[in-house]
Amino acid sequence: MMRLLAMIGAATLGGLATVGRMALFTASTFRHLVTQPFYGREFGQALFQIGFLSLPVVGLTALFTGGALALQIYSGGARFSAEAVVPQIVAIGMVRELGPVLVGLMIAARVTSSIAAEIATMKVTEQIDALVTLSTHPMKYLTVPRVLAATLVMPALVGVGDIIGILGGYIVGTERLGFNAASYLQNTVDFLEQRDIVSSLVKGAVFGFIAALMGCYYGMKAGRGASGVGAATKGAVVAAAVLILVANLILTEAFFSI
Repeated sequence: MMRLLAMIGAATLGGLATVGRMALFTASTFRHLVTQPFYGREFGQALFQIGFLSLPVVGLTALFTGGALALQIYSGGARFSAEAVVPQIVAIGMVRELGPVLVGLMIAARVTSSIAAEIATMKVTEQIDALVTLSTHPMKYLTVPRVLAATLVMPALVGVGDIIGILGGYIVGTERLGFNAASYLQNTVDFLEQRDIVSSLVKGAVFGFIAALMGCYYGMKAGRGASGVGAATKGAVVAAAVLILVANLILTEAFFSI
């Protein structure tokens, strides 16, 4: 029994220590965001890598998810003679939840892993030590541009994902389920509210911040050798995905609690 309690205590203390280190890393990131110098070239490259190069995976994911959602809603609604609600539910489902969460998880899979592997490799090959030798702060050069770029570009990616997801539902609804095209679009526009769109974009910004921050944190804390790079990449993706889902619950409660 004592051994079990000791294991539980050690795991709890280890988890709290990790949370504390993440909190300090986040605070340091915010501090460096508002101080000079700012590396514009690194920021521009991060915008391109995170934003433009993520469009294909975001578009395909949203398109097929919107189409599948329309089919599922139509099939389920048919049990209650409520097939006509497909446009409205696809719109609200994509904009409020599926769009931001799916884009966030895709960014966690693509961008967080890339950032963690890149920075961890730089640490293993002592490139970060070289930056310090050249009087360049690693947080300013590596973390700040990536976190800022992800935070700014993610709302745009989420907006694109929402639109393409609704388009996927529209294509399936009009071509497969027999909905009138004009009526489908009108129902979509009439049902969405400003709060739905704002919540989607805010979630995108928060998810982008989390995804980039976790990639940078685990990359900076990576152990030595190839195993350290692999462990950092795996830990970053898992942490980003879990924190995105937790943040989604908190933000949904904040925006839509009655």
